[in-house]
Amino acid sequence: MTGSSITLEFENMLDLTGNGSAKTCNGTTRREILQAGTLGSIGLSLPQLLEAEDKGIIKEKDDDRACIMIFNLGGPSQLDTFDMKPNAAAEVRGPFQPINTRGDFQISEIFPKHAEIADKFSLVRSCFHSGAAVHDAGWQMMQTGRLFSGGILTPHAGAVTGYLRGRKTDLPPNVVLPEKMGRGGGNLPNGQSGGFLGKVYDPFELAADPSKPDFKVPDLLPPSSLGQTRLDRRRKMRDLVEDSVSKFETSENAKMLNDNFQAAFRMMTSKQAREAFDLSKEPDKVRQRYGMNRFGQCCLLARRLIEAGVRFVTINTFLTVFDEITWDIHGSAPFTSIEGMKNIVAPMYDQAYSALIADLHDRGMLSKTMVCNLCEFGRTPRVNPAGGRDHWPQCYTVYFAGGGIKGGRAVGASDPIGAVPEDRPVGPAEVIATIFHSLGFDLEMELPGPGGRPFPLVNYGAKPIQELFG
Repeated sequence: MTGSSITLEFENMLDLTGNGSAKTCNGTTRREILQAGTLGSIGLSLPQLLEAEDKGIIKEKDDDRACIMIFNLGGPSQLDTFDMKPNAAAEVRGPFQPINTRGDFQISEIFPKHAEIADKFSLVRSCFHSGAAVHDAGWQMMQTGRLFSGGILTPHAGAVTGYLRGRKTDLPPNVVLPEKMGRGGGNLPNGQSGGFLGKVYDPFELAADPSKPDFKVPDLLPPSSLGQTRLDRRRKMRDLVEDSVSKFETSENAKMLNDNFQAAFRMMTSKQAREAFDLSKEPDKVRQRYGMNRFGQCCLLARRLIEAGVRFVTINTFLTVFDEITWDIHGSAPFTSIEGMKNIVAPMYDQAYSALIADLHDRGMLSKTMVCNLCEFGRTPRVNPAGGRDHWPQCYTVYFAGGGIKGGRAVGASDPIGAVPEDRPVGPAEVIATIFHSLGFDLEMELPGPGGRPFPLVNYGAKPIQELFG
């Protein structure tokens, strides 16, 4: 059996909690071997990481800079949120009024709490992309800087961060809350994976709703029936692999399995990790400040994880555009209308974001933690007959706080109806370059791409949005 086929055998039969039956010659069940292997799904310390360190790619592993990416799945309407056109015709401007803020710009009245902290974030009103007007295409471009083509899946910005910096504590470097995006309608990869860096750089998924009274992290704590003896036996599974499959042990795949196992085991049994995810340690008034809903508690959990050493947290405001009310305001069922966005989506979002920014600032964390609010596209300049707006990648607004960002600014501008950028157009590659710049990465560096070929960290020529800094 070849090393690759043994790896496939391991990966196809991973199970953490099932009962074993078939036994090896030393009495250990076959399933227990495989249970040990399942921990690799959350381990992120690999030979590639060590190789990168040897080559000097990774520097300052103790660097405290971090990023929280809030992805507004569904695509908020720029005209009803952060790029209002009060002098346009009624079918363009929509039903809401602009309000003054603590920054040098106005925003929609549906975000009163944003207005109070606008001196801490800055808008980019001239974002656009040239991909198809489908959710999945925008998800790819805005989270990786590229549209996937030629079978190449570009890694998420958090996966790149995990590769370049590695883990700082027992916690993984890259986490997604509450879980990865679901379907977007285009049947395309959503951009929230390790891409060509490998599944080992996929984010750790919470896979639970932190607002639930019985919240716990499914993959973090051992089952209650798992005694210390069994844990110790799993920890020694590498010895069994060594004794049983020597050829596999000498392969690169075995080294990867071992490193993954050790890192994942450390996290699963770590008191530090358990406490970071334990929202019961927060005072009730703090949890209420964020909002006792899934998004609000994910924002609070993101703050706790960054505080505990996670380098990159992605928060999906919603999980799919099909089974819940989102920013996808087409107007007709099962989608919501513009007014529905005001009553259902905006209050939850406004409360949680403002609490997160204020909390990071009060704790002295904001200067080293970028919070970027992204989306896959904007909405059509004119309200449709159903009382909503449809997909529009030609122009939309994203915004940034912390991590060296100067707040209170509006960069770029759209035309009089919010249809296209009129000044300072910004594409997805520049958005990702801005995130990497905040994290301190050299934008000229290269990643090991498909087939081991060098792959540029960002598209050649892509620069950070310098107007946001200093």
